[in-house]
Amino acid sequence: MRMAILTVPSVQMLDVAGPMDVFSEANIQLRDPNAYQVKIVGLSMEPVKALNGMRFLPDMTIEQSLEGFDTLMVAGTPGIRDYENHPALIDWVAREARHVRRIGSVCTGALILAHAGVLKGRRATTHWNFAGRLTSAFPDIEVEANTIYVKDGPVYSCAGVTASMDLALALVEEDHGRSIALRIAKQLILFLKRPGGQSQFSVHLETQIAEIGPIRDIHQWILNNIAGDLSIEALADHAGMSSRNFARLFKRETDMTPGDYVEAARVEVARRMIEEGGIPLKRVAALCGFTDQNGLRRAFMRRLEVTPVEYRDQFRPLEPAPD
Repeated sequence: MRMAILTVPSVQMLDVAGPMDVFSEANIQLRDPNAYQVKIVGLSMEPVKALNGMRFLPDMTIEQSLEGFDTLMVAGTPGIRDYENHPALIDWVAREARHVRRIGSVCTGALILAHAGVLKGRRATTHWNFAGRLTSAFPDIEVEANTIYVKDGPVYSCAGVTASMDLALALVEEDHGRSIALRIAKQLILFLKRPGGQSQFSVHLETQIAEIGPIRDIHQWILNNIAGDLSIEALADHAGMSSRNFARLFKRETDMTPGDYVEAARVEVARRMIEEGGIPLKRVAALCGFTDQNGLRRAFMRRLEVTPVEYRDQFRPLEPAPD
């Protein structure tokens, strides 16, 4: 299967190397060195200097056609503004999108797809820091600003940097099934093939966005008391504030209600327990402050779009690869 990754100068290197490593590992797991044949496309045949200073040579340029290719992925860069008005680049993407079975973007590559008309009338995502600009510039695109990746028909898009590997794993699963995708995830120490709807942030990162003060200080207290009383009244009392002022300040600082944050924190602690294995789900629910196993299940479905049982199954030992 022939795959192409479009790159531009100052590309985020992991947007390129991440998918390439996933497809390379797929070839190993499938015992077929040609299962995925990945070609790098550049604006010219000159070396491409990535954002981190690494240089690499493209295999082909935008002067060539992708006829015979299965998939095109457009890598992103923080300097995407320099390429959004590149006529030859945009025309090439619009034209070659008709030659491939599926097309996807990584990070700010979504803006290139948008300018090429590929995302018109579709759902899409991008790096959280560029989601607002994508939304305002292209109101006909339904931007899902905080998801890992989105599939809308033959068009895929994903968040920034490491999400490129989530998208590549999703493509491999589509091609060869869940077992192969999980083997790759474990081999690359990805631990989990994250559902596309999962948040771009962990609950820990969400709280780090908050300003220094009572809201940020309460983060560790919540994690240290995850099974205890984490009602708004209890949190406000610990912060030395009224419930009303605490709830308002918490929402302003984290863009989450206290209740949403507590549930997200409990789900995160629970999923880490499940990943480590050996603890019955009923016990996980109790240790994480859920009233019962059904409460744990409902929270998992809301936050991760999988049940705790399905999540646990992703960490069961897989059958040995065939000799």
